[in-house]
Amino acid sequence: MIMTKASTILANPYLNKGTAFSLAERQKLGLLGALPPKVRTIEGQATEVYTQFQTKQAGIEQRDFLMAIFNTNRTLFFYLMGQHLEEMMPIVYDPVIADSIENYSQRFLQPQQAAFLSIDDPATIRQRLQNAAAGRDIKLIVVTDGEGILGIGDWGINGVDIAVGKLMVYTAAAGIDPASVLAVGLDVGTNNESLLNNPAYLGLKHRRVTGAAYDQLIDGFVTVAHELFPSALLHFEDFGRANAAKILQRYQDRLPIFNDDIQGTGMIALAGVLGALKLSGQRLADQKFLTFGAGTAGMGIAKMLFSEMVRQGMAPAEAKRHFYLVDVQGLLFADTPNLTPEQRKFTRQRAEFANADELTDLLAVVKAVQPTVMIGTSKQPGAFSEAVVKEMAAHTARPIIFPISNPTKLIEAMPADLLKWTAGRALVAAGIPVPDAMLNGQTYRIGQANNALVYPGVGFGAIAVKAKRINEAMLAAAAHALADIVDANQAGAAVLPPVAQLPAFTAKVAEVVAQTALDQGLADPTITDAKQAVAALRWQAKY
Repeated sequence: MIMTKASTILANPYLNKGTAFSLAERQKLGLLGALPPKVRTIEGQATEVYTQFQTKQAGIEQRDFLMAIFNTNRTLFFYLMGQHLEEMMPIVYDPVIADSIENYSQRFLQPQQAAFLSIDDPATIRQRLQNAAAGRDIKLIVVTDGEGILGIGDWGINGVDIAVGKLMVYTAAAGIDPASVLAVGLDVGTNNESLLNNPAYLGLKHRRVTGAAYDQLIDGFVTVAHELFPSALLHFEDFGRANAAKILQRYQDRLPIFNDDIQGTGMIALAGVLGALKLSGQRLADQKFLTFGAGTAGMGIAKMLFSEMVRQGMAPAEAKRHFYLVDVQGLLFADTPNLTPEQRKFTRQRAEFANADELTDLLAVVKAVQPTVMIGTSKQPGAFSEAVVKEMAAHTARPIIFPISNPTKLIEAMPADLLKWTAGRALVAAGIPVPDAMLNGQTYRIGQANNALVYPGVGFGAIAVKAKRINEAMLAAAAHALADIVDANQAGAAVLPPVAQLPAFTAKVAEVVAQTALDQGLADPTITDAKQAVAALRWQAKY
C-alpha cells in the first residue's frame, strides 16, 4: 500500500485539522481534493461535533464518540473538551473509563500512540519506546502495569487505557502539549481469570510475573526511558499494593517520579481535609483520622496527613497517635499478620483498647475510636452505613467524611445520605462526580476528591522548571494551594473547588509547585521565574 502525503497528514492526530485546513494549506500540503471544499473554523467544527455528541447515549457510547475525535484530531478533541469540561471529564475519564478498561481488548481499534512493553521480551524496551514515541519530544510518561486499576483490580494490558485517560486530563487541565506525552503499558501477565480465559484478550496469557524478573523490567523501563527522554516526568499509575510504594521509594530520589495512587490520593485527601477545616474553623491538631482501606491509596492518605501534622509542629510520635487504620482484618494492630511496611508505621497496640479482639468491623471501631475524619478507600459499597455515620456524628460537631472509592458502584456511601444522617453537619467529598444535595432548603455542594484536581498541576509545574525530582514539600504546597481556593463564607460550600474551574486552579497549583522546586534548588538553574515558566509551557487547543 502506498501512503500519499495527504493520507499521512490526515492520519496523524497531531497534525490533522480535518475541514479546518485553509485553501492555501491544502494546496501546499497536497490536500487539495482530499477534503470536502468547505473550510470550517475550529469553533464551527466543535459546534457540529458537540451536536452529534448530544445524540449519543450517556456513558460508553459518548466516550466512544469522543475517542474517535481524539484518535483523528487531538486539537479539536481538546478544544471541545475545554468548552464542556465538567460534562466530559466523567465520560473520557472516571467513572466511564472503568467500563472502557474492562472491555478494552474486545473494543480495541487503535493503540492511541501508547507503548506496550512485554516482560517476555525485555530486550526490546528501547525499540518499543522509540517506535511509540515516533520522534516526538516526550516530556511526560504515564505508565501502568494494570494490577490495581481504579477500584476494579487487575485488568492486565487493558489497563493502558487508564494511562491514556490520565494524559488526557493532564492536557485538558494543565495544558501540556499532547504530542509530548506517552502512555506506557507494562505487560507482566495477569491474574484475572476472565482475561486469561478470554480469546479476545490482547495481553500475555500467563499469570503475573513477580520477583527479580519484574524488578528487572521496571528498572529497564526507568533506565531506558530516562536515557531516551532525559527531561521527562515518570508518572506511575495503578500499580498493585506490593509494588507501588516499593517502586516509588526506589527511584524518587534519583529522578522526577510521581505515584498518583500514593501521592496524588494523599494530596487530594489533605487538600479536602484542609478545605473542610477552613469551613468548620477547626484545627488539624484536634482531629482523629480513620482510614477505611489500608492499601496503596489509604496509606498514601495517612502518610500525607501525618506529614502535615508534623510540618505544623506536632512531634512525630504524637502525630501517629491520631491515626487508625481499618482494613479487611478490622483495626490494624502491631501484631496483625501480613502487614505491609507502610501499614506498620501506623498500627495500634491492643493494650489501648479493653475490647481489642472485637474491633473487627467498622462500626465497632468507630464506637471505640470516635474519629472526627473518616476516609474510605475500601472499595466496599455501602460500608459507611447509617449506623456507622450516626455513631461518628454523635461525637463530633462537624464530621469530615470522604467516601472516595470509585467507580460509582464501589463508593462507601452517597453524599446526600451522609448529609441526611448528620442533619447537614457532615463535610463531605466523594471520589466520583455527584450533583449538589438539597436538605431542609439548603444546597450543599459536594467536592469531588478526584486526583485529577491536583496531579496535573503537580506534574506540569515540575516539568515547567525541569525539576530534578518531586518531593513532599512540592506535594504539600500543591494541597495547600488547592485548599486555599475554598470559600469559607459560602453557605453549603464544597471542601474542594469545582471541576468546572480545573484549568484555572491547575495553573495556580503548577505555579506553586514550580516555585517550591525553585526555592529548594531542584529546578533547572537557568529558570528563575516560576509563573513565566508555567505560562511558556502551556499548550493551547487552537490551529
